[in-house]
Formats: sequence, C-alpha cells, structure tokens
Amino acid sequence: MKSNMGTADWVIRVLAAIGIVGLYFANLISGKTALILLVLAGVFILTSFISFCPLYLPFGLSTHRKVQ
Repeated sequence: MKSNMGTADWVIRVLAAIGIVGLYFANLISGKTALILLVLAGVFILTSFISFCPLYLPFGLSTHRKVQ
C-alpha cells in the first residue's frame, strides 16, 4: 500500500477520534450513535497509523505531499 495521507489529514483524524472517545466517556453520546461513532473513531485511528485511506483510492485522491 502506498501512503495517501498527509500530516494534516493524520492530525485531523486522530483529533476527531480522541474527541469521539471523549464524548463517549463524558456520557454525552450513548446507544447506537455511540457505537457507530466509536467504530468510526477506530477506523480513523487505524487509517492514521497505516497512513492509508481506502476511500481515497476510487477517487484518485491523496493528501500525501509528493517528494521531489
């Protein structure tokens, strides 16, 4: 897999995941909404650590800076 995520994308995903987990532990979200958002947070963390977003592939997107 070729990296297709840049630093800004990585930071935004990690912060969003931390925010979702924070909302859950503060009991501001619960039930099905919490479950869906926690799964999304897990996907954000996973894609951040491997620096690859499968949803970018079909659209040919990349936020990774090209090295010249």
